[in-house]
Amino acid sequence: MARAKKETKVEVVEERKFAAPSIESFDILVAPIVTEKTMKMQQEENKVTLKVKNTANKTQIKIAVQQIFNVKVVDVKIVNVLPRAKRVGRYEGKVSGYKKAIVTISPEDKINVISE
Repeated sequence: MARAKKETKVEVVEERKFAAPSIESFDILVAPIVTEKTMKMQQEENKVTLKVKNTANKTQIKIAVQQIFNVKVVDVKIVNVLPRAKRVGRYEGKVSGYKKAIVTISPEDKINVISE
């Protein structure tokens, strides 16, 4: 009896430009900031706005974005968003502050932080 050969499926994986992401990279990036202004910046200027860990610096953020999204980062700007006062009835409190990073990506690369 002749045996039929099994067909092997070869999956083509996109080649990575940068190193594979590490656990530290995922710890640095907390969440994307999605507003009308950030969406406009992403479409027109190729800038992505992210909430990052309070202890992260520009170099760590650049490496994390390059590893996770596999894109070339041109520039990173950081803003410390201060906590603001909030009232609920007669009780006063604060909404905690956070660190925000505005990452500029090279023109030939595109990412969509909402779906990834």
